[in-house]
Amino acid sequence: MRNRSSSGCLTAFISMFARIMLLFVWIARPVMVNATFSTFIIPCLGIVFLPFTTLMYILLVQGVGAIQGLDWLWLGLAVIVDMANIAAAGASNRNYIPAGYPGAYPRDPQR
Repeated sequence: MRNRSSSGCLTAFISMFARIMLLFVWIARPVMVNATFSTFIIPCLGIVFLPFTTLMYILLVQGVGAIQGLDWLWLGLAVIVDMANIAAAGASNRNYIPAGYPGAYPRDPQR
C-alpha cells in the first residue's frame, strides 16, 4: 500500500508550477502583464491566491482586450484547477493536523 506522505514533492511541484510560470511571463513579457493589469497589486495577489487563473487571464486578454465567448470556459477551468490545487494541498497536509481538531485523521498507533 502506498504511503500517504510520498506525494508531497509532486504536490509542491504542481502548486509552484503556475507561480513560476507567472513569474517567468512577468519577467519575460512585462508589457503583456502591464497591458492586462493597470497596477502591480492584482498580479501579486494572483501569484499568491489564484496563479492558474491569473496566468490564464493574462493569456486570454492579449489581442482581443476582453474576455468573451469561449474564453469564459477557459477561465472557469483555470478557477477549477486553482480550487483543486488548494484542496490537494489541504488533503496532503491533513495528517499534520493535531489530533482533536476537525478534519484530523485518527492517530495510527503503529507510527
